[in-house]
Amino acid sequence: MARQATEVCRGESGQDSEQQSASKQRLDSNDCLGVSVEDSMAEFRELATSAGGEVVGEVVQRRDRLDPATLIGRGKLEEITGAVAGSRADVVLFDHDLSPSQQRNIERELHVRVIDRTQLILDIFARHARTREGQLQVELAQLEYLLPRLSGRGAEMSQLGGGIGTRGPGETQLETDRRKIYRRMRHVQQQLENVRRVRAQQRQRREAVPVETVALVGYTNAGKSTLFNALTNAGVVASSRMFATLDPTLRSITLPSKRKILLSDTVGFIRNLPHTLVTSFRATLEEVQRASLILHVADATSPNASEQREQVEKVLAELEAQHKPALHVLNKIDLLSRSQQNGLPAGDNVVQVSAIKGNGLEALLQRIDTALTADPVGRIAISVPQSEGKVLAMIEARANILNREYRNDRVHLTVEGPQSLLRQLQSFGAERVATVVPKRYLRRSRSPVRKS
Repeated sequence: MARQATEVCRGESGQDSEQQSASKQRLDSNDCLGVSVEDSMAEFRELATSAGGEVVGEVVQRRDRLDPATLIGRGKLEEITGAVAGSRADVVLFDHDLSPSQQRNIERELHVRVIDRTQLILDIFARHARTREGQLQVELAQLEYLLPRLSGRGAEMSQLGGGIGTRGPGETQLETDRRKIYRRMRHVQQQLENVRRVRAQQRQRREAVPVETVALVGYTNAGKSTLFNALTNAGVVASSRMFATLDPTLRSITLPSKRKILLSDTVGFIRNLPHTLVTSFRATLEEVQRASLILHVADATSPNASEQREQVEKVLAELEAQHKPALHVLNKIDLLSRSQQNGLPAGDNVVQVSAIKGNGLEALLQRIDTALTADPVGRIAISVPQSEGKVLAMIEARANILNREYRNDRVHLTVEGPQSLLRQLQSFGAERVATVVPKRYLRRSRSPVRKS
């Protein structure tokens, strides 16, 4: 049975009508089974709050069949009309995609603006886009959403031409608007292609040296940006609001083996993420496609952790990145008791952390270090003259020194570091060279095992 729920919201004072939430209508389809009405409503309520709305009421309805004209039944629509009038609401939000005709019919009955789930998410994205690239991607998604929702008034909006043979109905305003949108979409797509080309050039320069990229992905509000800041000290915006981070950020970090990698923070995912957003943000999400390792960050305190993981994996499948090596990072363990932490999923590809407290970060870095294969870690014994201060400083900075002895005017060292460094040191009389083969961690084909 399909489930529906409606929330009536009043916009905050001082905000324009586009920022004010009025009424939220949601319907759970079969692909959302497993998520309770309460949890789904709580998530949608958070979306409304992130868009600047204030929730003032909720209505729930269950139906066996959707109404093709208004999605909900006539009686429920009249109930919402009364609730909107009584609460002086500004906008009605539906947690379900509405067809253009359904949206028009509901607005005609309610006499307020009606917004569906996709448009609400697009509005939140538009608020949080800071860079030119992010603004272009949001604009493209908004244009793709708007195009099928244009409506004209027929012949009364016709533009008549002059001259013989041009006295027909002419081009309607609707056709003119569509042509303008198509023209703007082509322009935005060209600009995004330029962004994609610049990113490809930057990526080629990065790939010229053995530096791997690790991408943070996860459900929105799982703590990805907080974890990113804890590992890199980048200072990116970390907020409890949904989709606080839209623009991708890359920072370099040093692993325990002294190898350097690039860590990428990406936009968070959500249940029923609009496909237009996935398409428009493909330039940004290319960092996930190119990553050598994916860190799937999950909220360990969420009762819907398994459903959220499935939603993230669904988006990764759209990006053709579902088979990449991955570590599952269970965040916010500081909010759980010891017994609850012991009941979390376990496995070689699972790490428990608290990004805000710093717990488990060293273990996470060690797991990342072990999982990466490019520029593998090796061990070498060398003898360096003490006069080679530059070489000794490079060894200190880029390798782990396992043993050090001073004999006469030379320093005898056993060092462990990336192969790119060890090849530079072999000229100093290498006695032996060995590759350290770490234990490989599991790939995505094996999911975390939950303890019973």
